[in-house]
Amino acid sequence: MNEAAPSSRDRLIAAAARLFRQRGYHGAGIADILAESGAPRSSLYHHFPNGKADLGRAAAEWAGAGMLRIIDDSFANAPDYATGAATLCHKLAKFFDISDHRDGCPVSSVLYEDTEETGLRQAVDTIFEGWIAATAAHARRLGVPAEKAGEAAETLLMAIQGAWILARARRSSDVLRSIPGRLPEV
Repeated sequence: MNEAAPSSRDRLIAAAARLFRQRGYHGAGIADILAESGAPRSSLYHHFPNGKADLGRAAAEWAGAGMLRIIDDSFANAPDYATGAATLCHKLAKFFDISDHRDGCPVSSVLYEDTEETGLRQAVDTIFEGWIAATAAHARRLGVPAEKAGEAAETLLMAIQGAWILARARRSSDVLRSIPGRLPEV
């Protein structure tokens, strides 16, 4: 079966997410994204009328959906919340290793574009809240009391975000792998 080549829109989004992980939102210029994607400049403004801000939101949403898949996959066959959380941390540590200890989070990288007109802050908040909600739903499904599930999910995701930064500084995924042993019991 012959798969269709990704559209210029999809190539722009994937290239932007990749460059935001590697260089941050401000470190990835439009020319870099166009070169990485192989898409013509006209397609950027056709698909993203507000330019980089619209592309940043789309890249964050695309990466956010990818993280949701990783969360769901990590908890899908877990016998309990702690095992699912450990699986998630180990999957992310492996991803970090594959990136040669360089990549950041493309979702949080757009958060640093701090202008109200772009809507990026709200988009990132919505993505993070989606990750917390999905993790909390898995926690409840795996027997964590409803009143503790949201806090457990938020604690795990705060730990992952902080550990990712420390892992980048140390250039070691061990920080991510250590999270499960540091989480409070739920």
